[in-house]
Amino acid sequence: MRKIAFLRSVGIRRADPYIQQAVRALAAEGIEAGLFHTSGAAGAEDFPGHRRRLDRGATPRELADAVAAWGADAAVSISLPCENALRDAAAKAFLDAEGIPTVMTPLAATMLLVDKWETKQLCERAGLAVPEGFRVDSDLLSGRGLAVPGYRDALRLRAARLGYPLMAKSVWDSTSAGIRSVRGPADLDAYLDGYLDTPLDTPLDASLDTPSAAPGPRAVSAVVEQVVEGDLCSVDIVGRPGSYQVLPLCWTGRAGTEPVFTFAGLRWCGPREEEDAAFAAVARTLVDLCGSLGVYGSVNVDMVYSGGRFVVLEVNPRIGGATTLSCAASGTNTFTSLARMARGLSVPAGMARRTGWAIEFLDTDGIPEAVVAELRRTVRVVTAHELVIDGASHGDIVVITLAEGEEERTVKALTELHEATGFPATEVLVKISTLLNR
Repeated sequence: MRKIAFLRSVGIRRADPYIQQAVRALAAEGIEAGLFHTSGAAGAEDFPGHRRRLDRGATPRELADAVAAWGADAAVSISLPCENALRDAAAKAFLDAEGIPTVMTPLAATMLLVDKWETKQLCERAGLAVPEGFRVDSDLLSGRGLAVPGYRDALRLRAARLGYPLMAKSVWDSTSAGIRSVRGPADLDAYLDGYLDTPLDTPLDASLDTPSAAPGPRAVSAVVEQVVEGDLCSVDIVGRPGSYQVLPLCWTGRAGTEPVFTFAGLRWCGPREEEDAAFAAVARTLVDLCGSLGVYGSVNVDMVYSGGRFVVLEVNPRIGGATTLSCAASGTNTFTSLARMARGLSVPAGMARRTGWAIEFLDTDGIPEAVVAELRRTVRVVTAHELVIDGASHGDIVVITLAEGEEERTVKALTELHEATGFPATEVLVKISTLLNR
């Protein structure tokens, strides 16, 4: 094998430093890596291999043709969010047909997993806990197609039976975009009114809350479901049928009646013995589900831990937003695992052992380079870079690691850095101190 193409739809820096490690390891074995991306700039420091930027609207056929023209022997999808995973699954169909095996879940399974309603049914049939809910069909509500006069009342009755508050989210959206809190019947009516005679590209009622001022949902089908309050968590599963590796749980915030920006709070991976023990059975069920679907590559599962059980919210057919955290806390490298799969090699099966702490936090004001340099002298920094989502900067995102037993030293070091520079922010420092001193 001479060349492996990596398909990417967002800036590559969210993959730091693990993609660079994987690419350099391939180069050491005489294999050239190529990045085919449709967003963001990428220099040699971001991806030390061949790089080609395609138009953001490149079709699966165009993406596959570019990869084939480069002479790739295999390809790997590392795109996100889910709409781009679907693009790569379609590109996989073209590439596989041309004799370029592509590490990506097959198209049929990907289409099920990017649809939140279909995913809910799959999980429930597999025996996983999910929030009870119902599907809202945009065509029926907006009068496109069959007239169903009782449809709106039927939805009202379903909502009343479930009980308020509820949460509404677009069937095909992801990364917390377009989530709405539905506190009562008036909120539900306002939400449903947004579908009436609404063009597909028009936001719904902006009076309802959105996380981080993200654009509201468009007139697309949605899932309305019960609110599950508890601790948000995420897990990545990597591999192929018969051989899946389950990475450590990452804790990403609190779930409640109001949607929150994905990176608003502290995100971390670390010891949580009771929850880890409870997750073991859930992990086995998720692995069985992945095998039955033919998952090939990586999936990311979002859950809420509530009342001693894990409730599954989504199963995303792609790498996750917390992949760096799980890799940092376990000494694994998801991108290396995917590259191994592209070469026909196996991925270690079973639960990846967590080897320490990994903590991620956002500084919305950005961090001066001198402060980043001092931070690197103070603690072990995995990555520190600007967080850009859909072309908008949200500040700088930082991931640090520490071994168990280093909690007190780390808090002391960060406190001294804060006193000298004001970084990390007081709120962030308090959260880290509380986490590490519990």
